[in-house]
Amino acid sequence: MRVDAHHHVWRLDRGDYGWLTADLPIHRDYGLDDLRPLLGDITATVLVQAAPTEAETRYLLEVARGSAGLVHGVVGWTDLAAPDAPVQVARLARERLLQGLRPMLQDVPDTNWILRAEVQPGLMEMAARGLVFDALIQPRHLPVMLELARWHPTLRIVIDHAAKPDIAGGGLQMWADNMARVARETTAVCKLSGLVTEAATDWSVADLQPYVTRLLDLFGPQRLLWGSDWPVVDLAGGYGRWREATTELLGQLSDAGREAILGGTAACVYRL
Repeated sequence: MRVDAHHHVWRLDRGDYGWLTADLPIHRDYGLDDLRPLLGDITATVLVQAAPTEAETRYLLEVARGSAGLVHGVVGWTDLAAPDAPVQVARLARERLLQGLRPMLQDVPDTNWILRAEVQPGLMEMAARGLVFDALIQPRHLPVMLELARWHPTLRIVIDHAAKPDIAGGGLQMWADNMARVARETTAVCKLSGLVTEAATDWSVADLQPYVTRLLDLFGPQRLLWGSDWPVVDLAGGYGRWREATTELLGQLSDAGREAILGGTAACVYRL
């Protein structure tokens, strides 16, 4: 089973993508018909929210239901700080295709927001319902993930885009030290995705290799899962180039290791 464990779709007329400004080359509609020709041997995907609204979650579930079996899971959004968050989480958990939720922590100025008291009931409900917590974070959040995992030991945490290390700026060591603690002290898994958009515009596989090598050493294939981050990946070379780079980056792994990262881990974590 080959899985793209992280991609988006969006329709501009929905009007809730605050980050998707007109100056970006990806400021246009993207749907599954745009994605399918790029997939190759990938037969299942996880569709991830790109706007912090309940309307986005409803839209993604509609897209998933109409995907003819391509989208096996949706990671949506709900306001985890709302007083009725546990009720909303329980409601969403009844949706067959809803496998996780993702607050957009990278956009929240308060690095410790996810540890606020009002957020904990919603997280507890997520853990009770078996939903995945997708952590859209930056390196500054990694110590927070340690605390979050201690508070909610049964919450399944997936770190999106390897916590967005500053590859272009050479920010390896501090990121690697904190990722080592997360790998060692929690059960979190990590997405091998989003790295090329953190690298320089003229990135090469050699630029990515030290980061991927660390991830393989720290998490191992059973705790790593591959995603395209399409269509955001179009800002840094596109889907095909990232897949080719992945083949090279994972070239020294056993067949079993590659199978885990390219599908098996995602199928297990998201219960596809």
